[in-house]
Amino acid sequence: MSAGRKITRDFKRLAVGLAALMLAGCGANGSGGDPGPTALSSGQTCQSIRTDLNRLDKEGVPALVERQNAGKKMSAAQKAKADLYNRLLNQYLGARCHV
Repeated sequence: MSAGRKITRDFKRLAVGLAALMLAGCGANGSGGDPGPTALSSGQTCQSIRTDLNRLDKEGVPALVERQNAGKKMSAAQKAKADLYNRLLNQYLGARCHV
């Protein structure tokens, strides 16, 4: 068997294995369905969250989030802003405001 055919065969096996793992992961949820959007807290709207995210974007908070994810040192105020940004983004996406 030529080297090219061996590489192709190995690649196909790898692709089949990855596909099987992805399907197994999908079935591992147990729920089998979409949980739907999460409810926003009282007084919050998609627009109010988007406004807060835009304000934090202008302050450069996404760079702080990246810094936090990289495990770099941050002041307490920087960590609080990064945590707030993550919390707002999770609410925004969870409520499906982006759809």
